[in-house]
Amino acid sequence: MSTSTDTVAAVVIERFTDGPLRVGTRTSPMAMHQAEQVSALLTGRVPGLAVELVPMETSADLWPGDLAELGGKGNFTKEIDRALISGRVDVAVHCMKDVPGDVPLPEGTCFGAYLAREDVHDIVVTRDGGTLADLKSGAVVGTSSVRRRAQLGMYRPDLRTERVRGNVNTRLKKLDDPDGPYEALILARAGLRRIGMAERAHEVLPVEFVTAVAGAVAMVPAVGAGVIGIQARTADTPVMRLLEEFSHGPTSVHILAERTMLHMLRGHCNSPIAGHCHTTADGKLGLFGMVFNRDGSEFVRAQAWGPADDPATLGSRVAADLLDRGARHLIAATRK
Repeated sequence: MSTSTDTVAAVVIERFTDGPLRVGTRTSPMAMHQAEQVSALLTGRVPGLAVELVPMETSADLWPGDLAELGGKGNFTKEIDRALISGRVDVAVHCMKDVPGDVPLPEGTCFGAYLAREDVHDIVVTRDGGTLADLKSGAVVGTSSVRRRAQLGMYRPDLRTERVRGNVNTRLKKLDDPDGPYEALILARAGLRRIGMAERAHEVLPVEFVTAVAGAVAMVPAVGAGVIGIQARTADTPVMRLLEEFSHGPTSVHILAERTMLHMLRGHCNSPIAGHCHTTADGKLGLFGMVFNRDGSEFVRAQAWGPADDPATLGSRVAADLLDRGARHLIAATRK
């Protein structure tokens, strides 16, 4: 360890002399896996640090219906946010795609670290092992994501989409039920890997937008896809310093560009918005954004490049371009 890291470790050990560092997380198998990953990073940076996972069922986890009826994506995080603000946990672990862009973080908290981004591809899992192209017209594809429904509608409007709630394990069980309605699911590839079921992926969908043609399906990722964020109280200096030790720099830059775009668009949980930032071969940032109507029959897209040291300006530029092209109309229509 460097002297700086030794100092941080000593400060953290002193901070948690009387009890463990408590990690707030959702209770799903995927969320628990993510929290265990964060726990290993914490103890790896500070040997001897006691860490306790504090699983919580959120409102969104318990709600069986349309998430929009409950009030949006904030219901994936609000119980954990309350525990963080009240001091019942010391850090909170979130999938960044589940953190809403139209609701500010609770005052006095921020994301102190982002882990290196995982695979952002969406994948298709079918009951019979085929691909989307193999599905007959009228087949039911399960997804609760408005972004996925809209993009699937661009390419295969003949397929039906039905909401499917629950964690990934639950969704796969519903697909495997021979009497169930679903013939396919669209899921995150990273999520399948986290629960050790990567072999269930039957088709990997490209993330690059392509002109809609029969049989070809692309799936531009959600803002924050594949990224685990670790939130803490800004006043908890020892914890904030510790999180800085293992935050992944490139991912932090990409997330700032994407979430700046999302914030300026002011999309809600029912808004089909996609966005992905990456670093180009020459070291610049590239950001691609799309906004759709519900069925994908209308959409706007924008792309821009900028310097790696100014991701917020890049996010603002892409958002402004999308708004100029009519994104506000599409977003407003999805509120009805």
